[in-house]
Amino acid sequence: MLPERLLNAVILLTLLAVPLAALALDEPFIITLATKVTILALAGVGLNLALGQGGLVSFGHAAYFGLGGYAMGILASHAQSFTPLMEVPFLIEGTKSMPVIWITAIIVSSLAALLIGALSLRTSGVYFIMVTLAFGQMFYYFAISWPAYGGEDGLSIYVRNGFPGLNTLVPIQFFGICFVLLCVVLFFVSRLNRSAFGLALDGAHQHSERALTVGININRVRLVAFVISGGITGLAGALFADLNRFVSPTMFSWHTSGEIMIFIILGGVARICGPIAGAAAYIILEHYLGDVSEYWQVYLGFILLFVVLFAKGGIVGALTGSRGKAHG
Repeated sequence: MLPERLLNAVILLTLLAVPLAALALDEPFIITLATKVTILALAGVGLNLALGQGGLVSFGHAAYFGLGGYAMGILASHAQSFTPLMEVPFLIEGTKSMPVIWITAIIVSSLAALLIGALSLRTSGVYFIMVTLAFGQMFYYFAISWPAYGGEDGLSIYVRNGFPGLNTLVPIQFFGICFVLLCVVLFFVSRLNRSAFGLALDGAHQHSERALTVGININRVRLVAFVISGGITGLAGALFADLNRFVSPTMFSWHTSGEIMIFIILGGVARICGPIAGAAAYIILEHYLGDVSEYWQVYLGFILLFVVLFAKGGIVGALTGSRGKAHG
């Protein structure tokens, strides 16, 4: 069995090697698939912080994914139509700059997570799940009834947003941007998990009563983790919308929340690179089993049952031979 740190390195190197090999073989579609895996894995990393480390089963993380996507879509649409986003009390224009869009997406998603988390954390268990789901569906139906930005039909962006010094329309260059962001977020989350805050969050999850007795404010720690989780997922949403050059209300759908959770379960809950392994497995299954049958999710369901019943550590846990919680 591989040590988990070594396996994490193998997973990241494989994710990098696949599009590079596809570039050499002139297979841009494979590069796009690898980019999709990278972005969805980033969304999984965001949810995994709340779910794996904090024990917060959020079924509404699509809200932050969608907010990140709409932050990109709204800013880019105003930039491409040369119309100001807001004129009072001062002029706010749209932008095609990726860094500005990322910052906006993170801020908007984090603020939404702060509000939703402050209300949701008043509950626990199934009630917490249902409250987060309710908020996600509220955003979904609001987006459908928002005709200014496409309503149910969504919003198209004609040209991908720009990054200084790069041509983002070249698939391998856009993949490089997404891969670097994923690595930065993975490093940040890894350091966060090992920090005093991470230990406090883990303690609040594993032994809440003991955490209270040593003076840890459990709700505050969980709320901070929830906000960081929402911000990361919002960043992934902005990248996903940029990849497709399209944003629609389906990004807010509970199906999207379910898919992000599937990445974590497949790869391994609380595993640093679990979301990458899970997202890659999901996209591979979707691509190849989708050609076999349009009901390929049935096969996915059997795989999920097997993982939940016999391989609770997911792909990473199975390959490392450990089923318990990882800290690497």
